[in-house]
Amino acid sequence: MIEHPGVEDVSVQQVLDALADPARRKVVHTLAHAASPLSCGSFDLPVGRSTSSHHFTVLRQAGLVRQYYIGTTKMNALRSEELERRFPGLLSAVVAAADAEAHQGGGAARGT
Repeated sequence: MIEHPGVEDVSVQQVLDALADPARRKVVHTLAHAASPLSCGSFDLPVGRSTSSHHFTVLRQAGLVRQYYIGTTKMNALRSEELERRFPGLLSAVVAAADAEAHQGGGAARGT
């Protein structure tokens, strides 16, 4: 069983620290635009498997993603509604900024 913090136990500092890394922002941005949860392997991150696993752990511990297994596949879902109640506008602002950078050719949405 994968443990997740309650969003009431997560600080804005934890969320911002988690979002400081471009690879983690890319995961959040991708999940924000996904129609359904995505497996860890479906992300094209510019890091190795071990580092990728670390990034997902940081996101989970910061309350940004919920992870669960379907068979042996670990799935990821963005905790958008919970985070919106805890930190109104924060996640949508981060995603909107990543969208703007992607349209301008910036690196954050690509993970660089």
